[in-house]
Amino acid sequence: MKKFGLLFLFYVLLFTGWGQAPEGYYSSAYGKKGSALRVALYNIIDNHTVISYDGLWNAFRTTDAKPNGKVWDIYSDVPNGNPPYQYTFGVDQCGNYTTEGDCYNREHSVPKSWFNSASPMYSDLFHLYPTDGKVNQERGNYAFGEVGTPNYTSLNGSKRGNCDYPDCSGIVFEPINEYKGDLARSYFYMCTRYMDKNLGQNTNSMFTGGNLDHWALNMLIAWHQQDPVSQKEINRNNAIYQLQHNRNPFIDYPELVGKIFGNDSVNAFNPESSTIPFYNNEVKHFRIYPNPADKILRIVGEDKVVNEVEVLDMMGNVVIKHTVKMENQKTFVKDISHLTEGIYVVKIKSYQYLEIQKLMIQRDGSY
Repeated sequence: MKKFGLLFLFYVLLFTGWGQAPEGYYSSAYGKKGSALRVALYNIIDNHTVISYDGLWNAFRTTDAKPNGKVWDIYSDVPNGNPPYQYTFGVDQCGNYTTEGDCYNREHSVPKSWFNSASPMYSDLFHLYPTDGKVNQERGNYAFGEVGTPNYTSLNGSKRGNCDYPDCSGIVFEPINEYKGDLARSYFYMCTRYMDKNLGQNTNSMFTGGNLDHWALNMLIAWHQQDPVSQKEINRNNAIYQLQHNRNPFIDYPELVGKIFGNDSVNAFNPESSTIPFYNNEVKHFRIYPNPADKILRIVGEDKVVNEVEVLDMMGNVVIKHTVKMENQKTFVKDISHLTEGIYVVKIKSYQYLEIQKLMIQRDGSY
């Protein structure tokens, strides 16, 4: 879930786990890469404690509660705004409904018809969310996608219509941008946890067997990059772990998407060796401006010399690496017009300091 207005340091994003996995939880995956890494993660998160479908109602109280205690419905929520309605756990549980705002129910983000309602997929919390009953009905068992001209739009802007993504056709459902990454990481979990199952038993499915179709994989990788892991997902991952006793690795270590499904599959997973030492990141010794940026990245080191700058995308790929050889160069300027919109990690090095900062690239023409 995006937090575009927050220019916080997120130096742990690509180098240490976001969540609170027990020590050694992922140790059997260390040193693995590509398909072997996927199998290792499957063995780690397999055989979870199964929650009953009826038990989801109570589970949602801990996995999907907003800070105000209301139901966190990704199909009606308006991040940093006023949602059209909010639900109270238990009181507003569906039941019957006719219009949006009547009640909330249990949404299979991977529709149950795609896997013939088989267990344990049927009640796996990592892809089940509490959502408005009417919007859930309008989504039906359509694939997620990017809509050209919508034939239905919910009150928070989720929409349904013909797919406008390359190699995708037919009717699809598009959530709002702020929850695309959440759902992408749910799907990466599903095709790892259930890589031995058939998730493609319906013509609308985004899967062939336990693998994502090519267009779907490309789109979900893009969603993962554009909408990074949020505190909401971290909290949800930890809460589900207390119930199911397994975790979503792609929330704990977002770079796993690239190491299994992307172009970083040649590099082994070893979070311990990739952990970077930090030097008082509560104090910024360098300033990125503007942020969001458009075509130019500017970093000012004030009285500190900028020696090296690396820019990494959300898959952990280094997209810019520049070493500054001038001893007195306190300002770094770099053309970033070739990079796509989204969230990036910027590593700024000097002789004394290493800082990791967040950069958002947004093409609105104002910079």
